[in-house]
Amino acid sequence: MSFSSRITRLPLPADPARAADVAGLFPDLPDRLRDLIGGAAGSSPYLAGLLRAEADWLPGALAHDDVVARETAGLEALEAEPLGIALRRAKRRVALQAALADLGGVWPLEQVTGALSDLADRAVDLALRAHVSTEIRRGKLPQTDADAGGIFALAMGKGGARELNYSSDIDLIVLFDETAYAADAQMEARAALIRATRRMAATLSDVTDHGYVFRTDLRLRPDAAVTPVCISTAAALAYYEAEGRTWERAAFIKARAAAGDIAAGERFLRELRPFVWRKHLDFAAIQDAHDMRLRIRDHKGLGGRLEVAGHNLKLGQGGIREIEFFTQTRQLIAGGRDRDLRARDTVGGLAALAAKGWVPQDVAEELTAHYREHRDIEHRIQMVNDAQTHSLPKDDGALRVIAALSGEADPQAWCARLKSRLERVHALTERFFAPNAPTDDLPELSDESRAIIQGWQAYPALRSDRARQIFRRIEAPLLSRMARAGHPAEALARFDSFLSGLPAGVQLFSLFEANPQLIDLIVDICGTAPALAAYLARHPAVLDGVLAGSFFDPWPGEAALTAELGRALERALTQPGGGYERALDAARRWAHEWQFRIGVHHLRGLIGAEEAAVQYADLAGACVAGLFPVTAADFARRHGPPPGRGAVVMGMGSLGARVLNAASDLDLIVIYDAGGAEASDGPRPLAARPYYARLTQAMVTALSAPTAEGRLYEVDMRLRPSGRQGPVATSIHSFEAYQLTEAWTWEHLALTRARCVAHAGADAAALAARIETLRTQILTARGTDARVLPDTVQMRDRLFAAKRPDGPFDARQGAGRLQDIDLLAQSCALRAGDPARSTLAQLRAGRRAGLLTAPQAERLSSLWRAQWRLHAATRLLTERPLDMDEIGRGGQDFLLREVEAETPQALRDRLADQVHEAQAIIRAGLGLALD
Repeated sequence: MSFSSRITRLPLPADPARAADVAGLFPDLPDRLRDLIGGAAGSSPYLAGLLRAEADWLPGALAHDDVVARETAGLEALEAEPLGIALRRAKRRVALQAALADLGGVWPLEQVTGALSDLADRAVDLALRAHVSTEIRRGKLPQTDADAGGIFALAMGKGGARELNYSSDIDLIVLFDETAYAADAQMEARAALIRATRRMAATLSDVTDHGYVFRTDLRLRPDAAVTPVCISTAAALAYYEAEGRTWERAAFIKARAAAGDIAAGERFLRELRPFVWRKHLDFAAIQDAHDMRLRIRDHKGLGGRLEVAGHNLKLGQGGIREIEFFTQTRQLIAGGRDRDLRARDTVGGLAALAAKGWVPQDVAEELTAHYREHRDIEHRIQMVNDAQTHSLPKDDGALRVIAALSGEADPQAWCARLKSRLERVHALTERFFAPNAPTDDLPELSDESRAIIQGWQAYPALRSDRARQIFRRIEAPLLSRMARAGHPAEALARFDSFLSGLPAGVQLFSLFEANPQLIDLIVDICGTAPALAAYLARHPAVLDGVLAGSFFDPWPGEAALTAELGRALERALTQPGGGYERALDAARRWAHEWQFRIGVHHLRGLIGAEEAAVQYADLAGACVAGLFPVTAADFARRHGPPPGRGAVVMGMGSLGARVLNAASDLDLIVIYDAGGAEASDGPRPLAARPYYARLTQAMVTALSAPTAEGRLYEVDMRLRPSGRQGPVATSIHSFEAYQLTEAWTWEHLALTRARCVAHAGADAAALAARIETLRTQILTARGTDARVLPDTVQMRDRLFAAKRPDGPFDARQGAGRLQDIDLLAQSCALRAGDPARSTLAQLRAGRRAGLLTAPQAERLSSLWRAQWRLHAATRLLTERPLDMDEIGRGGQDFLLREVEAETPQALRDRLADQVHEAQAIIRAGLGLALD
């Protein structure tokens, strides 16, 4: 399609005589295109001048959209002075074609700003390279193989987002890669590159007889008041890591390597990611951005009543900057966790935020429409005289010109619509940055409650002025919700315990302020589940996960979790400053969020106790499966790859049976196959046996050692062959021989629950399959041994003599309880030679093998489920033996609801009845006389 056929709108000529004069220069063009030219010239003296200057060039140029490539082709061969002239000609022509395409609706906004941004990139690159070449020819720049001498320019702001406005200056940060030069040559290189940078800026921004290319601003660089115009990447990184501020983080959302050594620029931006994109949701950035907006308004005198005449469309109320701040601040909040939110451009950022639920879809669409309109008007303001201004004229005549360029014959109606849009943008964005102060009055408080609240000011979380300021804004709604809780005094006491354990408060309080629904959640947790509240105090960052968009998605399963953790570990290992320790921290942060999710889902009845058991087990399995290969790779750097086929981590006990609770530790054993290899092959080789023993110890440390992010799991390896006396890792041959010739019955019972959860090594997957085959063979061979049943009975007696139930509500330990049912189930699987691992599957195996009657198996399964519900709920509420007074009324309500009992006494009586019934079935299943 021709340019003329794509015209969808026309500007109106404020000066018809000038319009006719300029349009007359193009007698052979189609009428509609001549009308566009006349309207543009009649309302813009600047465009009229360009049209006159480029009258011979324009007709042929409009047939093609690739104006930047055409007008800058071959310029890389020019030296600095002729290059400056050629770039000024290119700027005139690109500006003219972009203006006509914009005013005529031929190009969308993105194509207009994209063309201007592409020209800026090309101009900076050409000028920078020309002056670097000059320094090289003069012998002032040391030799290097780096592209463009290792210097690069980052396009910042609108240039970085490819959103340059019609008369934009360009914001650049110019850096150089100091590693491109020998240490003793870096100072000389630095001086030469500083000169090249200054001359590049002059080439672009000096006004000559041929005009200018772009006004160039280098003040966004680190500490611009005292640093030269070009500094090293090392100096820049050191500055941002030590002193970088929120506004600089926001600026780097749009940063793009645009000129010079692009590869070096992209490396720098990758290294800067941890500064820009924080690992936790960063709600404290909201206050920083709001403060910045207010400072800009105060400095520019942009407060007060909103009027269109003289209004600053960029910085004023409801203007472009408010939409940009709204978008960028939300990107800063969540972009560290979700890379999809890191769009450089405003429209793309709003779309990504809406897609991920951070901004309502209708709000994103409305702000996008307003943003496009604002940018269109901004261009028209600048087109009049090529002035770098964002303010609408103050007098009616000049306003009429802006309206005419927008195709509007009624300036008053145009101003009224614009004012309405500005007010709407301000309303939408102000609610986010400065939500109304809480209207909740403080509820009536007892003297005891007032004493608790008065003590809060001494807690570490409220130590800073900023923390206290934010907390004051959420205190009333927080206390009001507690007053409405089922047991407000308990909720307040638990919140007090939670608050006292927080090391800092700004981030968390900002999170509550921005997301009031989290206040309901924290009140619910504090009023119901003290153990979960204590967990939250130790790991407050887990609340990030509630807002991440997937908190209530269906459970992904162990394989998907393992893959997700693998990606998180890979990022931690490969990002700048990453490594093994960072990976351990990443695993802990990741697991804590999932553990919290399971606990909240269970607490709120979204899942039952059995679902929670599987989910906790899936998560633990994923942690072991994700960390073991990473640990093995780190170990291999020092000692070489695992010798032979590799090693397998077996989950035993509850992990193997996939029935964990909120406080479970992990029973693990490690089996390896050296495959005849005597030692590893690495910088510090180890013999096979100590290699796998030390690798196992490293794995246990990876899972259980406390780091800055806490710990993952306690690990118990006493189920390995020979228990504490045996080696921590067992060879496949030793394991097979031991199990078939030396193992006790209790070890065969434990084997019924074993499953492979992780492996590492050249052929470890096949080794895992071999171990599972061996497990089944051992169960089949040893299950028929006449000693199985009497050994099980003897073991049962010893267990219950050594450890009695922890009170009347202990559903785990003691005869007739979960441990007893589990033991019978394991004996059924062993005697039947069945590979089933879970208690319920093993009871079914016992029924199939004729070891239990169908009614016995079904009733024991029902009793196990009932007791598991009690046990799982208890572990969610407290890490200690269940004490009804300690968990309080809120915890009691949850517990009784979970087990469907009316009162604690009714629960106690029911458990006693269940225990008695289960004992009878178990004794019968073991061939024992009834008591």
